[in-house]
Amino acid sequence: MTLPRLALAETLVPDLLARRPLWLEVGFGGGEHALAQVRAHPEATLIACEVFENGICSLLSALVPEGDEARAPLPPNLLLWTDDARLLLRGLPDGCLDRLFLLFPDPWPKARHAKRRFVHPAMLPLLARLLRPGAEWRVASDDPTYQAWVRDVMAPQTLFETAEPATTRPLGWPPTRYEAKALRAGRQPLYWAFRRTEAPADAAAVAALPIISGSPEQSP
Repeated sequence: MTLPRLALAETLVPDLLARRPLWLEVGFGGGEHALAQVRAHPEATLIACEVFENGICSLLSALVPEGDEARAPLPPNLLLWTDDARLLLRGLPDGCLDRLFLLFPDPWPKARHAKRRFVHPAMLPLLARLLRPGAEWRVASDDPTYQAWVRDVMAPQTLFETAEPATTRPLGWPPTRYEAKALRAGRQPLYWAFRRTEAPADAAAVAALPIISGSPEQSP
């Protein structure tokens, strides 16, 4: 009974511009980061996207005691999207996002699956359309293949300012279970903060973006 109270309905999408600043997380996993952000920033509305049932249940369990789903208070600045995030992104208004989070996504390590990676040249015009100039896109990964892919994709483009990634989690980046798992395994996470430039997004490229099966978000 909790999920309908938090779910972002498509009919509400046109009204999102009134909820500023507006942030969006692609693949919230267990929900630790999303909950930390909405509690630390009550002034911001966060749309948290996740397709995997285990992650959704984990977030809801952290929010609401069992048996009190219908009455327990919920964060007024949290909305959930439980389908592929790319479907939502296509319908959002231009320049509506002030911050975007992509933390420890599924790396899709096989070369033939590279088109499913969220960080992808074909996705950049759409993200540039949605993020206002100056908005921040945070990306974190512990997978060496994905890390190299992010560098290669972001190096030649002009839609986002790039800088060398941090090797320790920056201030204001709440921890996640995926980061903790990576550190226990001895893997080195990298943390990027890309800043939207004034360069215009290619409308034709946005319109031509294909619908790709397979979630770009975190593995269950």
